[in-house]
Amino acid sequence: MSLLPFRRRERRSERSQWVPGCGIEAQSVCSSYGDTQVLHDVTACFAQGGVTSLIGPNGAGKSTLLGVMSRLQHSDSGRVLVDGVDVSKNGGRELACRLAVLRQENSMAIRLTVRELVGFGRFPHNGGRPSPDDIEHVEYALSAMELEEFADRYLDELSGGQRQRAHIAMVLAQDTDYVLLDEPLNNLDLRHATSIMRLLRRTAAERGKTIVLVIHDINIAAAYSDRIIAMKDGRIIADGTPADIMCTEVLRDVYDMDMQVTQVAGRYVALYFDGEDDSADAEVSAFSA
Repeated sequence: MSLLPFRRRERRSERSQWVPGCGIEAQSVCSSYGDTQVLHDVTACFAQGGVTSLIGPNGAGKSTLLGVMSRLQHSDSGRVLVDGVDVSKNGGRELACRLAVLRQENSMAIRLTVRELVGFGRFPHNGGRPSPDDIEHVEYALSAMELEEFADRYLDELSGGQRQRAHIAMVLAQDTDYVLLDEPLNNLDLRHATSIMRLLRRTAAERGKTIVLVIHDINIAAAYSDRIIAMKDGRIIADGTPADIMCTEVLRDVYDMDMQVTQVAGRYVALYFDGEDDSADAEVSAFSA
């Protein structure tokens, strides 16, 4: 996770432009890498509260959209508003007090303990001078991610999953209204993955936070999300509740493969590992023989 880049301190007139609770609006966003256009006129609104999952195949533009929304990725045209303010023209520390982002790849050039890393999440609020309130936020985040026993260990002494939880803890400690997470379940075992999704769901419901995450496991997305946005080839091709998205026709359009969708304990489950054709089975049998 990287803290949002601080460009400059906002003037008083800029700070007055923020209107809490307006949400995040991506308006006709286009973005490219070199000559390759990655986002094509994407428009989406994320109102205050709830969990939204971005799904789709590799290269669909999910991470790029998250990057543009957090001002970490350049857009060629269009704009993103957070609480009514264009993030490309305003932001800095005030934006970092409103929006936190977990990037897909996290690397640190300096050697830090878990507690020091999580403490960085409070920097937009305290400017490097932590108060008792900041310490309380850090301790809560360490506890929520089950990292108390690792708090004083260095990050390079941890497993990949433990480091991922430490970066998520930093996002939690930042305590913003808007949380953008790019593949937060990377390197996590099943218990910690489901635990984190439950925490995100509870946090959104009880504290009114807007959480947007990129996720590849569509079954986890369906189980814990209020809304799912499906992307493909840089465009949004479906947007709705899990019930709207978790059907064979929509998933075929998104992933170019047939999936049987059923319900287990009231939750939608896609059987994407089923439906292999007989020729494939025959090839396996012949190889085994």
